Amino acid sequence: MIMHFVWAFLIGGAICVIGQLMMDVIKLTPAHTMSTLVVLGAIADGCGLYDPFIKFAGAGATVPITSFGNALVHGALEALQKEGWIGIITGIFEVTSAGISAAIVFSFLASLFVRPKG
Repeated sequence: MIMHFVWAFLIGGAICVIGQLMMDVIKLTPAHTMSTLVVLGAIADGCGLYDPFIKFAGAGATVPITSFGNALVHGALEALQKEGWIGIITGIFEVTSAGISAAIVFSFLASLFVRPKG
């Protein structure tokens, strides 16, 4: 049981280290780094590699930003099989709508209490 936590910590940390190296060494902006990691997660899911990765790493694979790309592609492919081509669009929103909605609501709430310096 303890090894699940160890692997989640190591894998999640490794994904974060990769992102940090992309910003520090390659000099990508945070937006480019985030986009790259989302696309890498999407490609990994499209190739069928992300689900085994989740089974191995647990939260270490589902918490970092790469899992958003996984969710986008996973939802689209699942809905494509069930509903046809229109499922590509509906599947993306079905799987990710809760996370996107939470980000909007919490960002709004944070904006009520925090004023940017500038």
